[in-house]
Amino acid sequence: MLDVADSDGTPRAVKASGDKSHPANAGRLCTKGATSAELFAASGRLRTALVRPERGAELAPQPVDEVIIETARRLRDILDKDGPDAVAFYVSGQMSLEAQYLANKLAKGYVRTNQIESNSRLCMASAGTGYKLSLGADGPPGSYEDFDHADVFFVIGANMADCHPILFLRLMDRVKAGSKLIVVDPRRTATADKADLFLQIKPGTDLALLNGLLHLLVANGQIDTEFIAETTEGWEEMPAFLADYPAARVAEITGIPEADICRAAEWSGAAGNWMSCWTMGLNQSTHGT
Repeated sequence: MLDVADSDGTPRAVKASGDKSHPANAGRLCTKGATSAELFAASGRLRTALVRPERGAELAPQPVDEVIIETARRLRDILDKDGPDAVAFYVSGQMSLEAQYLANKLAKGYVRTNQIESNSRLCMASAGTGYKLSLGADGPPGSYEDFDHADVFFVIGANMADCHPILFLRLMDRVKAGSKLIVVDPRRTATADKADLFLQIKPGTDLALLNGLLHLLVANGQIDTEFIAETTEGWEEMPAFLADYPAARVAEITGIPEADICRAAEWSGAAGNWMSCWTMGLNQSTHGT
């Protein structure tokens, strides 16, 4: 929430504060949120359109309405001369749902080109495809409330302390109450510094580690056979596949000590409630979708 005050007849944001009743953050704010009032008051913000009269010239201010009309005229000239596929759009995953809709409407409905791309597809396509193939929907099945009940956290490909500080504070509240934190990362991050068990993995060997942990869980009889039978297909092929990932071989592949791999499996198998947290470090791949 922003507190707004009148300054010489102009409303200005003077303070940002969190909503303590909000279920996701209980009023906590990350640095970006906490300093948003200062951002609005910072100098150098764009107040009008800027145009270069010619390439290499200095930017000069012009009225926004005039620039929108000129931009549309130039686009119209390109479309008339070279056709719709002479124009391409590259948009951001940070756009609102409404802005995404309008950008696609402009590209496909008016310009009539399919040449529109978004960083969202590179960002989340592999994850979305994996979710749809395995779970039938491309939304993570977990809930923020799960943080308050987990006995073991398994954080892989994520530096939550720096990148998701509010959720990390919520996680650490639970750790301080006795839960265990396992962190998998090639780097010793701020998140790794808080781990009860840090698995410093060689880049590109995540799947070997995950297969090795599942191998140990199966070998130790720490899987929910009833749940697997009711909700999965093809499990009968897994034991033979997992046989290629004993802890010693996984240690050799990943560079993680065998004892630490076994400890991670032991903690995970014994947990009443186990929660995984992952982001782009696990999500993006040269061989992804």
